[in-house]
Amino acid sequence: MTPKPKKITKTPSTASSAANTVTQDFKEAYRLALKSYKEQVSSNARLKLIDIFCAFLVVIAGVQTLFMTLIRDTFPFNAFLSGFIICVGQFVLLISLRLQVQEPFEGVPRNRAFGEFIIASLILHFTTLHFIN
Repeated sequence: MTPKPKKITKTPSTASSAANTVTQDFKEAYRLALKSYKEQVSSNARLKLIDIFCAFLVVIAGVQTLFMTLIRDTFPFNAFLSGFIICVGQFVLLISLRLQVQEPFEGVPRNRAFGEFIIASLILHFTTLHFIN
């Protein structure tokens, strides 16, 4: 005679409760970050413009990468590298400008930050145009 198997009752494991806690913490952190971002953007239209331009640069870099993967040729590789590098470089410059335009950043006037951004952008564009040739 074989023994009858014991009935297994499901109890919440510690792993699932820990994962649930992590998920709740992540949702709360995301909600607070989104709330803080909306407060920053609503008080300063320049930040919204910078963020839109950053998103545009990410889309353009993605389109360039998609194009290079679809044609599967390295003929316009210098042009691709130049275009991709300029998107990444301009994104980095815009993020640094965004950090300097915000209120808590003191020590650098906004006009000086914008002037430095323009000069750095010109240097970036001249360098990448030189790389194409």
